[in-house]
Amino acid sequence: SAEAGAFYEQLVRPSWAPPGWLFAPVWAVLYALMGVAAWLVWRAHGFKEGRTALALFIVQLGANALWTWVFFVWHQGAFAFAEAILLWCFIVATAASFRRLNALAAVLLLPYLAWVTFAAALTFSTWRLNPDLL
Repeated sequence: SAEAGAFYEQLVRPSWAPPGWLFAPVWAVLYALMGVAAWLVWRAHGFKEGRTALALFIVQLGANALWTWVFFVWHQGAFAFAEAILLWCFIVATAASFRRLNALAAVLLLPYLAWVTFAAALTFSTWRLNPDLL
């Protein structure tokens, strides 16, 4: 969302919330790791053998994109938290599926899983601190 930074800055955040500027570089690294992971699976197994794993990867990407809309555009804190939990489940399923095909691909998703775990906790806390905005 174009106004995500401004909206994030006006929210009451927990003391452990990172500054807004940190999100872009973190996500850049995470997307690079995710891309390499998907590429490793595709390169070794193609779309035919890797279909389930790569389909899960695409589903979790969609869930990832949806969170931004739910939180920053629609300002739905409870739904954003629930969606973050759903995203977490999709990442676990994707990593498990990747692991069967390429162990390194699964390992490359672990920082993403860790960040989404943190982001889910941050979403929950921020939602609870901002009942009028979220």
